[in-house]
Amino acid sequence: MTISPDGKRAVSDSTARNIILWDLASGQAIYTLSGHSSSVRSVEISFDGKCVISASADTTLILWDLNSGQAIHTLSGHSGSVRSVALSPNEKRAVSASDDTTLILWDLVSGQAIHTLSGHSDAVYSVAISPDGKHAVSASADKILILWDLTSRQAIHNPSGHRRFVSSVAISPDGKHAISASDDTTLILWNLASGKAIHTLSGHSNAVRAVAISLDGKYAVSASCDTTLFLWDLTSGQAIHTLFGHSNAVYSVAISPDGKYAVSASDDKTLILLC
Repeated sequence: MTISPDGKRAVSDSTARNIILWDLASGQAIYTLSGHSSSVRSVEISFDGKCVISASADTTLILWDLNSGQAIHTLSGHSGSVRSVALSPNEKRAVSASDDTTLILWDLVSGQAIHTLSGHSDAVYSVAISPDGKHAVSASADKILILWDLTSRQAIHNPSGHRRFVSSVAISPDGKHAISASDDTTLILWNLASGKAIHTLSGHSNAVRAVAISLDGKYAVSASCDTTLFLWDLTSGQAIHTLFGHSNAVYSVAISPDGKYAVSASDDKTLILLC
């Protein structure tokens, strides 16, 4: 799930192999992008709102033109399901995370792989790129995160603290912190420079599958298999609100650029706009 920079549209992934572009004002689907041969695990809109990249269980990624709905490139290189993708701020590169235990750094102009990042010992579930485009953080079933230098393509450190697999990671807008979500029902706020934990955020009663940070860096929203979302104060590490509405596990969440609302997606086959 991702929201466009102007806050007017959202793109959702789907187990039905399709990507759907939504008008958030009307709640109606604008159109559907079809091209993958298996479920779509992750989507990300470019910073100019013109393109979207999708990651799929069919082992590929597709870069799409949102105006025409046509595929620009199909990116092939992983040998396992692609779980997550993140775009660099200059929109020329992307990093993908896969069940094959690797991440791949891509050149989006050519559609070619630049480098394979190896360091995890199990499936990599999530990846985020820092606002300056110099670093990435990956989260894995091996219970650790890895901070990567995308220039040297080396691991800087690998903080651990979760008791079960780490399903999602997000980086704060100032690039100083990351927050991870885990099947152990908790989230952890990290100092990226030191790799040390700042807060452990507890409150969910089941696995936490997704997390997003507001543009001002003050808040986060988490999505859980307990059917709820939590709004967190990242300064205190405390939950502010519990958000209800779904009848099944919530697996994705995105916060609008102005921080006024969030969109969540659930196994109950619905999306909810949360204000």
